[in-house]
Amino acid sequence: MSATATAALAASATVTSLPHAETAPVVRDTRPLRLITCGSVDDGKSTLIGRLLWDTKAVKEDQAASLHRDSGKQNDLGLPDFALLLDGLQAEREQGITIDVAYRYFSTDKRSFIVADTPGHEQYTRNMATGASTADLAVLLVDARAGLLEQTRRHATIASLMGIRQFVLAVNKIDLTGYDRAGFEKIAHDFKELALSLGIRQVTAIPMSALKGENVVYRGTDAMPWYEGPTLVETLELATVRSAQTVGFRLPVQRVSRPGESFRGYQGTVAGGSVKPGDSVAILPSGMIANVTKIVTFDLVRNAAVAGDAITLVLDRQVDVARGDMIVSLESQPQIGLAFDAQIVALQPSGIEPGKRYWLKSGSRRQRVTVQPASQLDLKTGKWHHHAEALPMNAIGKVHLAFDEIAIFDPYEQNRTTGAFILIDPDTNNTVAGGMITARRNDIGGIHENDRRVILSLPADLADQIMASEAFANRRDEVDIRRTTAGRAAELLDDLDN
Repeated sequence: MSATATAALAASATVTSLPHAETAPVVRDTRPLRLITCGSVDDGKSTLIGRLLWDTKAVKEDQAASLHRDSGKQNDLGLPDFALLLDGLQAEREQGITIDVAYRYFSTDKRSFIVADTPGHEQYTRNMATGASTADLAVLLVDARAGLLEQTRRHATIASLMGIRQFVLAVNKIDLTGYDRAGFEKIAHDFKELALSLGIRQVTAIPMSALKGENVVYRGTDAMPWYEGPTLVETLELATVRSAQTVGFRLPVQRVSRPGESFRGYQGTVAGGSVKPGDSVAILPSGMIANVTKIVTFDLVRNAAVAGDAITLVLDRQVDVARGDMIVSLESQPQIGLAFDAQIVALQPSGIEPGKRYWLKSGSRRQRVTVQPASQLDLKTGKWHHHAEALPMNAIGKVHLAFDEIAIFDPYEQNRTTGAFILIDPDTNNTVAGGMITARRNDIGGIHENDRRVILSLPADLADQIMASEAFANRRDEVDIRRTTAGRAAELLDDLDN
């Protein structure tokens, strides 16, 4: 490789680049890759996906005819408006913007893909967060003339918070800069610094023209001989799918099935790990233990189940299980407690009010929670401002969550399903925030100080033991008793004895 080519690859902004497509074995990956396009408004997200669909022959003849008809006057290249393949809403076509998330499917000889086109406007940030919540990779578009903008940083930050660890920096519209290599290298360097600050190390930067199709599916060697890195499709073909099995077995119970006297099953979708008959499991939050005797689906009895399977689990004994409980592997259990740390994105104009009680919904479980903002991210500087008060709409913040009853979570980094939640305003029933659990707070046992009031979360039969302890002898009138498990109560007693 020439020195010029080597320099071009180094400047292509790879913090840790994905492998070059030429080294990949010619074997079709059966697992579809889920990706999103994100970035600021008018950076060409819909056009890029439209070009992907067009060049991979995912556009049918009737769609192509409709596209030519709806495009009206074609551009100077004689091409239709590719963005119309994604922008289906009347308001989107009238304004030339993306409002809702549009999902499309396309494939190559090596792989299939599910792509989500997300809006760039700040007021639709919540829709972008929805698309990012299930993605394995993010294609972040940047206008080669403008560089990184605040909305670009916001989308990159949200994608990283959602657990996305693979990024493609698509420096689009580079034809409008005369294929300026220096400008591309500067944008790539700026994003490298942003990515490192977010903990992202797997980034590939690609100069491209989505309209002309250069470095999208086909190489733009004639226009950019200085770039010898992979095209967008080559990069996508070698990306990895995020595994849902980084923790033990998880089954959030959605329904208890009791069709007759002789059958009791617990229904839900496996949220992580795997299970088979004979496995020992724990039921949370009660902590009771049982063994799996049978795994049933709608048409057969299974000998195993993995993440994503909708199943009915039959246990070997009668246990108290209700909707919202979680059945988990005995050897690898989620975190339980009354206080957790989380990161959230505020989604409504009312924002997040400090100290207000919301409904928190995670899977099939809904609980009361008090939210206390701790810090807010400044998207212009990339720094966290501590002692945050209310979090306004579209703000990204770190918060403390305090629950009335035992909560069950995995850190979001370990399991997207059991580590994610939404906050619901009890006054309006609006979803006001989406969030990700980062850790359980190390509060002392189940005791929480709030001004002068002490809250004890204990089984009723152990409350008298706690109240009789010297630590609370003079505070009987200042205590609320709330339900928790016997195991947590035992931990609290140990803490008091020590």
